[in-house]
Amino acid sequence: MESPELSFTLAYVVLSFCFVFTPNEFRSAGLTIQNLFSSWLGSEDVGFIQYHIRRTSITIVVHSALPLGYYMGMCVAAPEKNLVNIYQVGDSWRAFLLLSLCLQSVSWIIVFYWSRRRWHNHPISKVLQAHVQPPFSSWGSVAVSINTEFRHIDKFATGAPGARVIVTDTWVLKVTTYHIYMALQSDCHVTVTESTQHHLSPDSASPTEILTLRVDSINPAVTPFNIKYVLSRQNSTSRVKTKRNQIVFPTRSRLNSAEYAELREKLRAPIRNSPNVVIHRTLGELFLETFKAQVDLNQPYALPHGQELEPCIGCMQVPANAKLVTLCHEAETDDDDSDCQQCHCRPMWCLLCLGRWFASRLDEQTPETWLSSRVPCPTCRAKFCILDVCAVQ
Repeated sequence: MESPELSFTLAYVVLSFCFVFTPNEFRSAGLTIQNLFSSWLGSEDVGFIQYHIRRTSITIVVHSALPLGYYMGMCVAAPEKNLVNIYQVGDSWRAFLLLSLCLQSVSWIIVFYWSRRRWHNHPISKVLQAHVQPPFSSWGSVAVSINTEFRHIDKFATGAPGARVIVTDTWVLKVTTYHIYMALQSDCHVTVTESTQHHLSPDSASPTEILTLRVDSINPAVTPFNIKYVLSRQNSTSRVKTKRNQIVFPTRSRLNSAEYAELREKLRAPIRNSPNVVIHRTLGELFLETFKAQVDLNQPYALPHGQELEPCIGCMQVPANAKLVTLCHEAETDDDDSDCQQCHCRPMWCLLCLGRWFASRLDEQTPETWLSSRVPCPTCRAKFCILDVCAVQ
């Protein structure tokens, strides 16, 4: 039978590893720094920079206390060792306790040093100071800019708390456990430096691709950083779920192909590929590209005078710039299910969301019929084909 000492050691190592590298199960149970110290950390939406300055500080203190927690736990799990009396324990346990106390003391000293002059010495503050140039007069004004843009609903954000990638209109941010990397969009360029294809994934039955994106800035004071994305190559023709007038595409705790497209749209500069790096695309992605190219060839729709474009009800981020008009000259009767039907809906969808809707209604087993297929309008259910989709002018 295993000894209590060994059982406790194995359990503590596993729990500590999961606490530092938080899996989804721990995150769902609320066993994270963000949740346990939420009352002290405050709101990320109110003060993004201040929140992560506090979060990284408390993270260092808590993580450095894990060895000391192990020693205290062993005092209970193995009372026969009499670890409470430090004068009677062996030299190895006494050295372990001393190192644990030193590690905890050093972490508090570091955090105290960071907090001086209103956290001026914190590494995140140092990164902000690297961006002090017109129009920013101080690192505080840089923090205000990031805080303001983080509150915008049109930002791109993916990843778990403490390991996120955020792209706003002005900034590219990478949030890690102990730090935040940032770069001005106007000063940086993004390059795909590595691409690895995996046909098996523990989280998805579909193939995955790991991309390494390097963010470099023309500002020499800004440290370049890498962003690793696990692209879930789930076919874009997978069924779409709708909820409260919004299209919610099935996603996991990874970046799927649709989100990668959103990232490219949010970045001002194009994502460049290094030589010999190939990003594989699914049939669904190729279809959406062909869908958009065909719509550009179709007759545009002239918006009636006085009518204004409303936001797309699918993404609520861009104006509804697509209209269904029967142009394929095959709608001879509305009774035949194989024919296109006239749609009387006003422009309510953007081209990308309409293309995703079209793709979600297709038969994945017969890709050769996709371009000639007809699907119902997402609003009125009138059937249409690609030739009936018009760009709004």
